[in-house]
Amino acid sequence: MKVKFDRILGKIKPMHAVGGAPYYANNYDLCHYLQEAHIPYSRLHDQGIDAMRPKVDIPRIFPNFEADVNDPASYDFEFTDHMLSELLKYDCVPYYRLGVTIENAVRQGFKPRNIYPPADFQKWAEICEHIIRHYNEGWADGFHYDLKYWEIWNEPENGYPGAPVKRMNQCWLGTKEEFYEFYGTVAKHLRRCFGDTIKIGGYAACTMYGFFPDEVPPSRADGSAAYRVEFFEGFLDYAQKNNVPLDFFTWHSYWDTPHNFIMAKKFREHLDAYGFTHTESHFNEWNTHYTVEERGTAEAAAHTAAVMLGMQDLPVDMLMYYDARFGTSVYGGLFNCENRQPYPTYYALKAFGELYVLGQQAECIIEEEGLYAVAATDGEKQAVMISNIGEDVTLTTGLSGFDVYLADGEHPLEKLDLNSRQFKLRANQIALLKRG
Repeated sequence: MKVKFDRILGKIKPMHAVGGAPYYANNYDLCHYLQEAHIPYSRLHDQGIDAMRPKVDIPRIFPNFEADVNDPASYDFEFTDHMLSELLKYDCVPYYRLGVTIENAVRQGFKPRNIYPPADFQKWAEICEHIIRHYNEGWADGFHYDLKYWEIWNEPENGYPGAPVKRMNQCWLGTKEEFYEFYGTVAKHLRRCFGDTIKIGGYAACTMYGFFPDEVPPSRADGSAAYRVEFFEGFLDYAQKNNVPLDFFTWHSYWDTPHNFIMAKKFREHLDAYGFTHTESHFNEWNTHYTVEERGTAEAAAHTAAVMLGMQDLPVDMLMYYDARFGTSVYGGLFNCENRQPYPTYYALKAFGELYVLGQQAECIIEEEGLYAVAATDGEKQAVMISNIGEDVTLTTGLSGFDVYLADGEHPLEKLDLNSRQFKLRANQIALLKRG
């Protein structure tokens, strides 16, 4: 490994943001873990599951669609206010998803609730306008948070036309053309209202298996993989021809690490090809190890670290691990709900947070297969983070005087008595080297 701290490559990007937060009921005390890891953003998606504490989702905040959009009494902000204020207390900025929670139950035959296209696109846009004014301009006894990212909807192509119930769309029961018009109506209205004071984006695309036509998993060989690409390209074409605001584009993946890297490049290529060269690319829902057996393992942590480190050098602007919830969901890979302690994957995010606060990326070259590394400095302090998803290796760094911290199933980013110039890094182990 070769590091040149005097050669600055650019900024350390927010690769360790998250979806959700480790709260339970109305208690957010565990969010101190987010602060300690310098987690920059929390994406507010899938927060509308708890009907007793309605928050975030448009139908939760504006429960009667026939009500007056200009009347504060039409809105129920109480629990969302509490959530946002608690996140900000721990220096974690809300990244607001304007839409609805995924309805997984429809694939079991239960009736859909909130995933139909809104009855009036313009009115829906005006509801979003008032929510933004509440949190950024103080409307309806609100706040002046200056939240930047406002994401429209989530995974509208999570299903395909004519799908059987078991593959029914869980997020959007309309056509792709209806979604394009819907997004365009909302995005243009918000731009007219707020100009460039906020960033408007979406649409939270599903895992793009169709980018790999020769590698589509058997479970996706039903036309859904091709439909997602068709939906994406149609959306970009519509947005380009109709001058639709797209400050950031969001996409998801639950595939493996190598495919995620390729997807990052392909999403960027598509955006550029349609003229959206200044549109940020946000990989804002992802998880490589989300089964009950995998989520608390060193392997999950190492691969999470590898994705963050690898993406630092790829054309993507933000990552958001899914997710940071505290509960029994297999996607909640950061916290053990039985003992309220972090899983190893949390320490992968915490290690990256050490790079993030230093701010500047320095040159770091590592050639061993399965190793990923990023170096950072603030001009005085220095750090290098390394993840090994390959075989055990004796790592020669050439760096003297650094403290060495390890994270795996046994070490919670623990400082060990190791020689920073050369030490053994086991498979599925993360190392953080710090000086200053």
